[in-house]
Amino acid sequence: MTMPPPLLVFTDLDGTLLSHTSYRWDAATQALDILRDIGAALVIASSKSAPEIIEIRAQLGWTNCPAIIENGAGILPPESTDTPKTETYVRLRRALDSLPANLRDPFCGFGDMTVAQIAQITGLSHSGAANAAERAFSEPGIWSGSAQLRAAFIDALHDHDIHAREGGRFLTLSYGRTKADQMAALTDAFAPRHTLALGDAPNDIEMLQAADFGVIVANPHRDPLPPMPGEDTGRITRTALAGPAGWNTAVLDMIARLNLNEGATKHG
Repeated sequence: MTMPPPLLVFTDLDGTLLSHTSYRWDAATQALDILRDIGAALVIASSKSAPEIIEIRAQLGWTNCPAIIENGAGILPPESTDTPKTETYVRLRRALDSLPANLRDPFCGFGDMTVAQIAQITGLSHSGAANAAERAFSEPGIWSGSAQLRAAFIDALHDHDIHAREGGRFLTLSYGRTKADQMAALTDAFAPRHTLALGDAPNDIEMLQAADFGVIVANPHRDPLPPMPGEDTGRITRTALAGPAGWNTAVLDMIARLNLNEGATKHG
């Protein structure tokens, strides 16, 4: 039987483990290596699609762990390279298109864009944008209308059981399952000694609050998250550095704080 990991890490990607501008994680290499050394588990928890996460998880070298995809709407099992096949996305788009024009028109979802347009607004390569367009459960998009109309848009979606969640870049529509929902099931399955969650955006708040320890990673490209319960006790902390550099420091600090680095190989 596999031993429970000493630490189960749940991490957002864009603006957290990945640089907001370059999508690279080089600055977090030291912490990623030490997590492996101590037998920790790393669960990507992102609004990205399965094809995107399949590629990123393989590049990171964590294919042995499951991943939370499309903002918590689905799970990508360990070692899986298959994109989930569901009718959920088709149903969501149908509901979206049924809204009155004054509410529907200001929302431009990935399903309304060409791959070239997705590449332009995300900064992804053409192949990366094509992966981002392969949705199974949720629809990221950009809202261009007023705040008042946005509230009416979200209320209208609720009538279809669709929820809107603000991420690092986009307003993402889904049928309500969150990163925290999936996190609870995976924590039960792994039975770790400690859990740590890292994120930078409103759609990470529930995940940060559900973990034993949470880290709000600085992202100068968006408004900072509001003060959260647990910050006064140190259960939730904030990084000074942005993106993967902040992620690296926070994870190393947590490993030291929990005395988990005994026997870990030194990485310079």
